Amino acid sequence: MAKATKSSTRSVSLKIGTHKSRTGGLTAAGRRKYNRATGSNLKAPQPQGGPRKRSFCARMSGVKGPMKDSKGRPTRKALALRKWKC
Repeated sequence: MAKATKSSTRSVSLKIGTHKSRTGGLTAAGRRKYNRATGSNLKAPQPQGGPRKRSFCARMSGVKGPMKDSKGRPTRKALALRKWKC
């Protein structure tokens, strides 16, 4: 059995407006940048339904954290859930 090694996590800086949508989630350019940098295969949200939506909503709804920040604005979590229509 191969020896387990610590996986390196790559941080990708994404700018709001260019790579992050102000209404939640990533823009197409943001997904392309993240996929190139990490080798991932992020896809656009699937708000109309299907197994990806059910899985995302189940996972993201259980994440701890506020839906609004201290100034009463929705957090990125709340924006993502709204974008996916959870």
